[in-house]
Amino acid sequence: MQVAFKIIRQTQNTPPRVQTYTLDVEEGNTILDCLNRIKWEQDGSLAFRKNCRNTICGSCAMRINGRSALACKENVGSELAKLPPTFQSVTPEITVAPLGNLPVIKDLVVDMRSFWDNLEAVDPYVSTSSRAIPEREFLQTPEERSRLDQNGNCIMCGACYSECNAREVNPDFVGPHALAKAQRLVADSRDTATESRIEEYNKGTQGVWGCTRCYMCNAVCPMEVAPLDQIGKIKQEILARKDDQASRSIRHRKILINLVKKGGWVDERQFGLQVVANSFRDIKGLLSLGPLGLRMIARGKFPLGFDASEGTAQVRSLIESVQNLKSNKE
Repeated sequence: MQVAFKIIRQTQNTPPRVQTYTLDVEEGNTILDCLNRIKWEQDGSLAFRKNCRNTICGSCAMRINGRSALACKENVGSELAKLPPTFQSVTPEITVAPLGNLPVIKDLVVDMRSFWDNLEAVDPYVSTSSRAIPEREFLQTPEERSRLDQNGNCIMCGACYSECNAREVNPDFVGPHALAKAQRLVADSRDTATESRIEEYNKGTQGVWGCTRCYMCNAVCPMEVAPLDQIGKIKQEILARKDDQASRSIRHRKILINLVKKGGWVDERQFGLQVVANSFRDIKGLLSLGPLGLRMIARGKFPLGFDASEGTAQVRSLIESVQNLKSNKE
């Protein structure tokens, strides 16, 4: 069958353009197979990265039909199956574009320097301070090693970084790939720098509190590392060590849980006063709520009262059960 491949092409500091190539393909052909044929048979100037062709190296990550993925893993059949029926009656199209959140060097090749720099920023190596005793073996139990399995599957392809909404709007955020690797070090029984790591990952929106929890990193990860889940684990470590006066981010999480336990859902009046205004301790925060409060009152959107949900007791029981389960595991 014939498929039109619409490839987004550009060089540094030039606007992108779309170039279409038509191929006779089989459903089982991978997108990388098709790109190879385009380069070998139609246009040798097309640039893209590749290496293992077996979902191991992560080199061929790119956006395929608007979603970051590995070109060696996705095939024509799976991509065409996602198209609406109306598009399947004509010559089907597959759009291939470079990764997002990274500057383009040429065509599908992007500059990965910020990706690697942000990984380096979380110090992704097991601390060696305890290795002053050279004859010591750093043995782990099967259970201790199993805690590293999911994070260890990361192949640094950049798919999560490409789709990260937090990274798109906040250039200081290190990215889901770095924090997933960071969690691997926090969970590693051999590491001796856990406390200093947690302090570092707790810094403002550069670390875990910069995550917007959009789930895109989990959705596109080809190795099921689930970066968002790993970020959540680091947050739990921070919350276990800090009280609600440590920062607004921590206060946000703790007060949210307490209000839901109390009323079954969030009393937004109390939420603003307790989180932003820090229960009237933060005068600047309190004043910042003024304009919003006045607009809400003027438009009749300020609730005068608060009605707890009918299932409050059940919600509270579920939250406490989860909290107790986590405590028992620890």
